[in-house]
Amino acid sequence: MKVKDAESKKFRVGVDIGGTFTDIVFLSQDGAVHRKKVSSTPGNYNHGIVTGITEVLEEQGMPGTNITEVVHGCTVATNAILEHTGARTGLLTTKGFRDVLEIRRFRMPEPYNMEWSKPLPLSPRELRREVDERINYAGEIIRPLDSEEVEDILKQLVKKGIDSLGICLLNSYVNPAHEQMIKRIANEKYPNLFVSISSELIPMIKEYERTSETVINAYIKPVVAKYMYALQETLTDLSVRAPLLIMQSSGGMMSINICAEKPIYIIECGPAAGVVGSRYIAKKLEIPNVI
Repeated sequence: MKVKDAESKKFRVGVDIGGTFTDIVFLSQDGAVHRKKVSSTPGNYNHGIVTGITEVLEEQGMPGTNITEVVHGCTVATNAILEHTGARTGLLTTKGFRDVLEIRRFRMPEPYNMEWSKPLPLSPRELRREVDERINYAGEIIRPLDSEEVEDILKQLVKKGIDSLGICLLNSYVNPAHEQMIKRIANEKYPNLFVSISSELIPMIKEYERTSETVINAYIKPVVAKYMYALQETLTDLSVRAPLLIMQSSGGMMSINICAEKPIYIIECGPAAGVVGSRYIAKKLEIPNVI
C-alpha cells in the first residue's frame, strides 16, 4: 500500500488480550486487514497493546488519527476474581442480612462430597455491616434510614481499609431511596471510595444473587477502572482520538465510562468477543450452522 493511500484510509481496530499473546486487527471499510500478534505484558497489559498498534501504524505509514474506533475484549475483570487480586471490599446491607453471601441458596453442587466447602466471599464478614432500615415488598418505607448510623458505619469500614463498597438493601429494586442516600453520603464523606449499589446494577428480586453481583462489581471496580482509563490515556498519546469501546459478556459494547462503573458486565467479554468474531468470519466465508 502506498503511504498516501495508507494515510487516507480509516480503520476500526480490534484488540484482544490473551494470557500469552495480544492480538490486534485493523479493518478498513473496503476490507483491507492488517494483523499484529505481540506478547502479552501481564504486569501492564497496556504496554503490549500500545506496542502492537504502534508497530502497525509505523509499518503502514499512517497516523493514529486514521483509527476511527477501538473495540477491546479482555479478561482483566475475570482474572481479578480468579486470582483474588481485587479491591478490599466492604458491604452494607439491611439488618439481618449480613450473612447472605455465606447462606446463599442452601444448595451444594456436590451433595455427596463431604470435603466440599463454599468459596470464600469476596467481602469477608469483618467488612460487612448492617443498617437498621426496612422497605417492604411494595416499596413503602417501614423503617427510615438513619444518616448518622450510616456515617458511623462508613467511618468504621474506612478505618478497616476498604477501597470499595457494595450496598445492597432489602427490596431496593422496588424503591432505591435508601441505597441512593447511602451512596450520596459515601461520596460526600469519602470521595475516593468506589461505590456500587444494587439498584443501579441489578434491580431485581432474589437477595443472594443481587448481593453477590453487587459485591463482585465492587470487588473488581477499582482494578477495571484503573486499567481502562490508563489504556485510554496511552491511546491518546498515540494520537488515537477514536472512542474506546469495551465488549460486554452479552456480546454488545459499552463505553469505558459505563464499564468503569459497571465492570460486572464484562466478566466474560473475552469469550464473548471470540464468539462474535467467529460468527462474523463464518458469515463472510458463508460457513453454515455456526451458532
